[in-house]
Amino acid sequence: MQHIIDRFISYITIDTQSDSSSDATPSTEKQWNLANKLVDELRAIGLSDVAIDDNAYIMATLPSNVDHDAPTIGFISHFDTSPDFSGTNVNPQIIKNYDGKDIVLNKEKDIILSSSYFDDLLQYIGQTIITTDGTTLLGADDKAGITEIVTAMEYLVNNPEIKHGTIRIGFTPDEEIGRGAHKFDVEKFGAEWAYTMDGSQIGELEYENFNAAGAKITIKGKSVHPGYAKGKMVNALLIANKIINDLPKHETPEETSGREGFFHVHHFDGEIENATVELIIRDHDLKRFEQRKKLVEDIVQKFNNEYDNCIELELNDQYFNMKEKVEPVFHIVETAKKAMEDIGIKPIIKPIRGGTDGSQLSYMGLPCPNIFAGGHNFHGKYEYVPVESMQKAVEVIVRICELTANQ
Repeated sequence: MQHIIDRFISYITIDTQSDSSSDATPSTEKQWNLANKLVDELRAIGLSDVAIDDNAYIMATLPSNVDHDAPTIGFISHFDTSPDFSGTNVNPQIIKNYDGKDIVLNKEKDIILSSSYFDDLLQYIGQTIITTDGTTLLGADDKAGITEIVTAMEYLVNNPEIKHGTIRIGFTPDEEIGRGAHKFDVEKFGAEWAYTMDGSQIGELEYENFNAAGAKITIKGKSVHPGYAKGKMVNALLIANKIINDLPKHETPEETSGREGFFHVHHFDGEIENATVELIIRDHDLKRFEQRKKLVEDIVQKFNNEYDNCIELELNDQYFNMKEKVEPVFHIVETAKKAMEDIGIKPIIKPIRGGTDGSQLSYMGLPCPNIFAGGHNFHGKYEYVPVESMQKAVEVIVRICELTANQ
């Protein structure tokens, strides 16, 4: 257990926050710090063909040790962390033999990881849990996945009696800003299919995700002395507020679950003469997804008609539901399901309320379901991961490698 803890902590204490405002790849220079460390580590554990390109995409190979043809498969994770919350100076806490009670993350700031509010904690009583100190995110998304892949490959290298085909490893930057697969060379990777180790709680196995789009609405107003503003002032802030209020009131992330889609306003900024609203649009169903985008366009047009075309809309698709690409090769999901069952894990097959590199990679020709990495409460100070879940993820990877050697 200590080996996996030490490896995980060595990754999460390196700040790798990505930045959507940057056009570079990776979007932040600091991502190179972990990328270069990973290259050295992959070589040290004995993998071959270890390579990193000019955009910090990492690939490596564990050669086959069977004398018959077996599918080449891959495992992929991302090393950036979310820009939604600080990833600087991560100071993890290790809670051994968790007792089911509230965990004090930061006594001075009265930040509590409550087992009554975050009741998923209760399934990990008696286990070792790694948390934040309440001032940063943890980085289990997706450094837990990287830890598990590296540890599994190290185990296979050190235990050659376990038979497997050729295994390809891929680590990417910038997944958290939707660009993790943009420059991934699927042909060079050379796998028939792959798995992203980027899910949450133990047992998760996902091959459906949202269709996703992003919208940026810019309003140009006119500032006039408020005492003489009648018929002259155009208040961009108030127009932005009207646009937000025209979105369906109960179709937000905090009021939806399962396959329910949503509109999520995540940025609102401005003054009288200029205001910006940014939102994301999500739905598992493609038809409803298109209807949601149309609604945003109609709302903008409505207020453009009222306010003399002072509003601009940028609306861009981000990724699509991988289900369409995975279902024709559903045996890859069945293999992961059997691997979990073989080691005593009950698979939780459900749609992702988000996206992974796998959603884009599936449309690039690399079918790529998503497997749990073990963490909870991603992108914030309440993030945590049970060490036992990471250990089980390692076992799942190893068992998938064994199973595919016999296909």
